[in-house]
This record gives sequence, structure tokens and C-alpha cells, in this order.
Amino acid sequence: MKSIFTKIIEREIPAHIVAEDDRFVAFLDINPLAVGHTLIVPKLEEDYFFDLDETSLSLMMVFSKRVAVAIKNVTHCKRVGVAVIGFEVPHAHLHLVPMNTMHDINFANPKLKLSKKEFEETATKISSVFV
Repeated sequence: MKSIFTKIIEREIPAHIVAEDDRFVAFLDINPLAVGHTLIVPKLEEDYFFDLDETSLSLMMVFSKRVAVAIKNVTHCKRVGVAVIGFEVPHAHLHLVPMNTMHDINFANPKLKLSKKEFEETATKISSVFV
């Protein structure tokens, strides 16, 4: 059975995609800790992040860096934090979370409730500065 992330990659369900290449896709988290909270997902469906081959892991981090730079430029945060958790969806992924303090990446924090327009505007801004 396809993961929800594979369905997003294959455009079977909508997402606010901010960047994509031949191996990875980046899209806004629907339950963000901060405006700009983005997921990086390999197009290859692999359950556990550290089961990805070394080349994929390396390229995923390089892709993530490019997305993180775009997020930082748009959100004006002090840092973009990285988290690999992986229990919520059986598809390897990492979180990029705009942060101004260490506590901003605490997944026990309440999630933001953004409007469709806020998601769209954020995705457009990040996409426009992604290089």
C-alpha cells in the first residue's frame, strides 16, 4: 500500500510543494510547528530513514540544505532545525523547522492552524527563492 507521501509525490493527493528534483520532493507540513515547516521526502518509498543507501542520504542532505536556505530567507528565522522522527508516516523523511529558540522544534508544542491562503503564500515564497 502506498504511503501518504507517495500519494503526494504521484500527485494523487494535494500538497503545498516548495521544491522538487528527480529524487526528492519538499512540501509544507500540514501540522506545522512554525510557518515554513517543511518535509523532505525521497521519491523512493523506504520506511526507515537510515535504511536509505548512503548516496540517497547524502543527496537528501544537499537538497535539504537548498530548501533550508530558502526557508530561512522567507521566514527570517535564526536557524532551520532538522529532525528525523519517522513514526507518523512509514516513508523516510526529515523535518525542516524554522527556529528562533531551541524550544521551537519541540514536537510536543501546539501545532499551528494555518489557512489555505497562508499555506499557499508560504509555499509560493519558498519556491520562488529555492535554487
